[in-house]
Amino acid sequence: MRIVILGAGQVGASVAESLVSENNDITVVDSDHERLAHLQDRLDLQTVVGNAAHPSVLANAGLDDADLLIAVTQSDQTNLVACKVAHSIFNVPARIARLRARDFLDSEKLLSPENFAVDYALCPEHVITEYIARLVDFPEALQVLSFGSGRLALVAVRAYSGGLLVGSPIKEMPNHLPPGIEGRIAAIYRRDGAITPTGDTIIEDGDEVFLLAAEEHIRTVMRELRRSVEPVRRVMIAGGGNIGLRVAQALENKCQVKVIELDRRRAEFVATSLKSVLVLNGDATDEELLQQEAIDEMDLFLALTSDDEDNIMAGSLAKRMGSKRVVALINRRAYAELVQGGPIDIAISPAQVSIGTLLTYVRHGDVAQVHSLRRGAAEALEIVAHGEQKNSKVVGRRIGELPEIAGAFIAAIVRDLDKSQDIGFLGLAKQKQMGRVLIAHKDVVIESGDHVIVFCLDKKVVKQVEKLFAVGFHFF
Repeated sequence: MRIVILGAGQVGASVAESLVSENNDITVVDSDHERLAHLQDRLDLQTVVGNAAHPSVLANAGLDDADLLIAVTQSDQTNLVACKVAHSIFNVPARIARLRARDFLDSEKLLSPENFAVDYALCPEHVITEYIARLVDFPEALQVLSFGSGRLALVAVRAYSGGLLVGSPIKEMPNHLPPGIEGRIAAIYRRDGAITPTGDTIIEDGDEVFLLAAEEHIRTVMRELRRSVEPVRRVMIAGGGNIGLRVAQALENKCQVKVIELDRRRAEFVATSLKSVLVLNGDATDEELLQQEAIDEMDLFLALTSDDEDNIMAGSLAKRMGSKRVVALINRRAYAELVQGGPIDIAISPAQVSIGTLLTYVRHGDVAQVHSLRRGAAEALEIVAHGEQKNSKVVGRRIGELPEIAGAFIAAIVRDLDKSQDIGFLGLAKQKQMGRVLIAHKDVVIESGDHVIVFCLDKKVVKQVEKLFAVGFHFF
């Protein structure tokens, strides 16, 4: 696939890195020559220097024969104009735009083919806010993801001595679980190396373990590896920018929240945008301020400024002064890998978190969802199986019969998901959860319509996985 990416910032670079590894033909456009040179030194792709909204620049980037435009510059206006030009002048089949302003995101008419012609709008701030909110709901977790419209949960936890399964082989896990509850250890990372778990694999203290279970059972399964943690009630947020404000709005009705913002005007704006949150104008690395605001009573400290160094410093100080848990946004992967597990409990890469939804749109076939794991080192795919036994390599076959792909394996299935329907007066009740969660075993037979969860410990095998699930051309 020929793809043109506009913007070589954190999101653009992460998208390029993910897609170039799958043998796509990638061209990146940016006005910063040095940024492009750095990207080209690391990846096998083409670059063009110039304004991403100018037709001449887009023509030089090869938009005439591009299959997909991904506009992820820092400017909403540039991304919108580029999509319009790509549609009207170059007839590019598919166009994705990164947008921040709610005025654009909330208007389907503005994004329609007759106007800015955006097929898919990505709002990284919204995705990151939801991601952080899930971490608040699961304070024991390092990462919390969902599949099958929320029916299946994937949670990464750090195994600690004292956990029921720590020091024991994985095959003993069913003996500890109540009847009717199933879970699976889908992956283990030990000293930064991936381990494909078998029944005889022994969980060690400090392992990073990815657990899969039905949403209603995941907390029970998590107790196999570590003790439960008290719910988060008090949160302090460093940074009142776009992400900090969105997170405060998401948490203000269920937690006691404080926000520290350095810029006075921004602090005033944030204060007027929130109902029950205390907003402080100050420096989150000010030890006296943190002490005055009872940092030692905080269940969670969120360092959400736009500066990596400030987030590391503020998070480290908050941890030293008594905050129970610290989460920090860190753009540079090297920084994130360096500090996580020390004073920073969780280092979040904004780009890696947000590109999962974009990759879902880009992937071929019936990929319903893509989640990036361990800051892009691995991926978990939710693929919808289609066809029948005569034209599909997976439908009607036992999991144990499927061709083996090194570095990839099926972890779970959500079945009958498409039979869910709204219930209640005027359809206002929650969606009825009819999808059945099946933990993968070699004798489970894949049916058409199943949502199959596939772990790819090596992203290079994603194409092979997609090919395995592809339906033959004679299928209608």
